[in-house]
Amino acid sequence: MLTKRQELILKTIIQDFTQSHEPVGSKTVMQQLPIKVSSATIRNEMAVLEDQGLIEKTHSSSGRVPSARGYRYYLDQLVEPIQLPQKIYQQIGDKLNQPFHQVNAIIQEAAKILSDLTNYTSFAVGPETADVKVTGFRIVPVSSWQVMAILVTSDGNVRNQVYGLALGVSGDEIEKAVRLINDQVVGLPVSQITPQLFQAIGHHLGDTSHAGLLLDLVEDVFKDAASEQMYVDGQINLLNNPVETDVSDIKSLYQLIDSDQVWSDWFDWPGQQDVSHRFPVQVRLGTEMEDDLLKNYSLLTASYSVGEHGQGRIALLGPTNMPYSQMIGLLEFFRQALAQKLLDYYNGLQ
Repeated sequence: MLTKRQELILKTIIQDFTQSHEPVGSKTVMQQLPIKVSSATIRNEMAVLEDQGLIEKTHSSSGRVPSARGYRYYLDQLVEPIQLPQKIYQQIGDKLNQPFHQVNAIIQEAAKILSDLTNYTSFAVGPETADVKVTGFRIVPVSSWQVMAILVTSDGNVRNQVYGLALGVSGDEIEKAVRLINDQVVGLPVSQITPQLFQAIGHHLGDTSHAGLLLDLVEDVFKDAASEQMYVDGQINLLNNPVETDVSDIKSLYQLIDSDQVWSDWFDWPGQQDVSHRFPVQVRLGTEMEDDLLKNYSLLTASYSVGEHGQGRIALLGPTNMPYSQMIGLLEFFRQALAQKLLDYYNGLQ
């Protein structure tokens, strides 16, 4: 453990580096410390912090910068969320209070709000869909070889997707399939629509030439409905990281963010041993994630509860030297505002 003075010095170095992006020297620390300490004493304490691997010297300056270990100590022991300007809270309220007709539209807007407010890359995942029920399904021809599948669920979401079909699929075949599907699935929770249920529907459809094709289409639609709906916004903000200069790395990071697998890897992290014991926001440093592309970034995540409708998550991906106090405070407020908006929406459906 560090002494109180050492903690103050480490905190000052991190906060100054966040603002300036430049190595921090002992004179700068002396001017900013809330206590009176000589420059020589500060240099000695900085030497102790360096020996413990909490700060490190750069090649271009005699100043020091926080190390990954230093950031982790700060996040575990020292960081405190701060209250944001009232205009930020008002801006969030104004954007969330516009009319929405689908849950997914609210979640998508949440990602955009977070990105706009922070200039970071944001993520938003809607509430779990386990108890969401199917209220209707249609297949509508849009051309001689294309159809649109439309699925409506009890949370007000309407999912539609255009599919290509082989020529020769008759309208009667499509209508028969739609009737059978609605007979079997309307009123069921999405989580109960299993491959075995589709096999039973296929049995009722009979051995027509296009039955298998139609069932594959339908199964794809329902798989999408059962999966988590995540929205990403502000990918262009990855270019704002002053440490990131390799264009090929940024391109690879874009591709990484677009990967479905990375979402579950990031949000299901079992090692959240940080500020979560004090705040409802988890911070994962890039050096704590497996992909080296993330070494100069941090991921902040928070869950929100919508009561019986389940839980969702929001996240920010930004540079390691982000202002953590502000970002943690923002996510703490935003998760509650988003949860309340969703509760109001669900109550309006009743």
